[in-house]
Amino acid sequence: MKNALLFITPVLIWGSTWYVIKFQVGNVDAMLSVSYRFGIAGVLMLIVCSLWKMKMNFTRKEHQFILLQGLLIFGFNYWLVYTSELYLTSGLVGLIFSLLVFLNILNGRIFLKTPFENKVIIGGFLGLVGTGMVFWKDLSHFSFTDGKIIGLCFAVGGTYLASLGNITSARNQKAGIPVIQSNAFGMVYGAIAMFVIAVILGKEIRFEVSQSYVLSLLYLAIFGSIIAFGAFMTLIGNIGASKAAYVSLIAPVIALTISTFLEDYTWTTISLSGAVMILVGNVVALRSSKKKEKAFPRVQELEVPVEVLEEKLPDKLTK
Repeated sequence: MKNALLFITPVLIWGSTWYVIKFQVGNVDAMLSVSYRFGIAGVLMLIVCSLWKMKMNFTRKEHQFILLQGLLIFGFNYWLVYTSELYLTSGLVGLIFSLLVFLNILNGRIFLKTPFENKVIIGGFLGLVGTGMVFWKDLSHFSFTDGKIIGLCFAVGGTYLASLGNITSARNQKAGIPVIQSNAFGMVYGAIAMFVIAVILGKEIRFEVSQSYVLSLLYLAIFGSIIAFGAFMTLIGNIGASKAAYVSLIAPVIALTISTFLEDYTWTTISLSGAVMILVGNVVALRSSKKKEKAFPRVQELEVPVEVLEEKLPDKLTK
């Protein structure tokens, strides 16, 4: 029941952020919008951690891996995805991001020695095909013109970095670093990195004070970052990165449902069939095995549940 809630939370929130993000691009550079979003979220989380007297002292090595997680997930990943939407439709970006399922399976095998699961691969394939059917209209009109290839590279690059970030989060939980604190520091690190790079690249430093920009920024920071990522990272620790990545397949369906009411999106037979296929793939990939296993057995640290693995850290992540 807990994992179901952890799955549903980011699905519903990130499904809504697809609509909200459009208020963040345009007048303010995407890199700065990402910096503002995660800067606000990270500072708020650090304040909460201090008030709740959570563990805040980590070793230099632990901070290095938290920094890596922050740069991958809360920095470059979002910057590339935000930028890709300047060239591609949000539907096509969503389809590309659904590759996260397979990238997590592959990277999980490479870095964490996670075994392949046939049901996850089959479910992921059904979900990918279903996502393609949902966004068939965008696919049918795609052509390598007007910077589309640039947008495609940004979207694929952002998706791959997101996968590496998911694996880094799994590694950090495996090493006993709590989710809340790693997200808090990681968001701050990602925000600082984006701001510094924006200054170095000579981008105009500005902040839009319009109601739409400020409210969407706060929504993305509090709900889209603090709450959604907290649930998602914990889910990765509970069921593994490959299964947790299925959030990226369900969220677009929620986004289109919202778009039906707010943007007059019209469902077709193909898109409805695709949505059903995504749900079927979800059932296949996430159904319980006869032998139940937890991706990370629970331990207690300072009265805060932390997810860890029993085996030693892979050499590729400790060197």
